[in-house]
Amino acid sequence: MIMNLQPGNIIISTDLLNDTKFEKVAIVITEHNEKGTIGYVFNQLFPRKFNELEEFKHSIPVPLYAGGPVQTDMLYFMHCRPDLIADGQQVANNVHMGGDFKKAVQLLNSRELPVADVRLYIGYCGWDVNEFEAEIAEGSWQLTNASVDLVFSTSTESAWKELYVTQQV
Repeated sequence: MIMNLQPGNIIISTDLLNDTKFEKVAIVITEHNEKGTIGYVFNQLFPRKFNELEEFKHSIPVPLYAGGPVQTDMLYFMHCRPDLIADGQQVANNVHMGGDFKKAVQLLNSRELPVADVRLYIGYCGWDVNEFEAEIAEGSWQLTNASVDLVFSTSTESAWKELYVTQQV
């Protein structure tokens, strides 16, 4: 296990992943333990918005992110408002994964929860134990020193490029 990798870290794909589904992606790691690693691509928008999903057609239009290739029939959410959304799992600092989704949707629709404070993901990225470490060792991924807050504060289109450029210094 990579000792310095922990939830809240941000990784970026390297040129080795060009021409793959992971070309120019930025991923926030939410779990890294003896069972493996889980993360979410936060710089690629899903082609539909939240209110375009049948179950949520009466909701406001919230961007969906293509979180990863695993369980793309599932919706996951990350937020920085534990004061409003209970039962989330802390990732790092004030960033939480999951929680009371019904309450989060209600708060989004009432505009009490700003859209900027939530990220909705279709699917996730997952690696078995030692699989992620092998991909780091082969040079497919680069660990950045970016703050987890970047997930909520950067534009989707420029996230990978900004991270790549800052890592080259």
